[in-house]
Amino acid sequence: MADDKQTITIDGAEYNVAHLSDNAKAQVTNLRVTDAEIEKLKQQLAIYQTARTAYARALSEELPKKEVH
Repeated sequence: MADDKQTITIDGAEYNVAHLSDNAKAQVTNLRVTDAEIEKLKQQLAIYQTARTAYARALSEELPKKEVH
């Protein structure tokens, strides 16, 4: 999909949203909302993965050290 709100690109073809049917416009809106939510989830996942790494590192530092022979 194109970033421009006036057009949308689907399967390599560009469409002017103003010329689409009302049902097609509704689906474009649904796609845009869904894409935005997916991006938010990706950002949240990155935050959680970073936090998990930090927690694992903190746990590792708290564990008793094993002696290497």
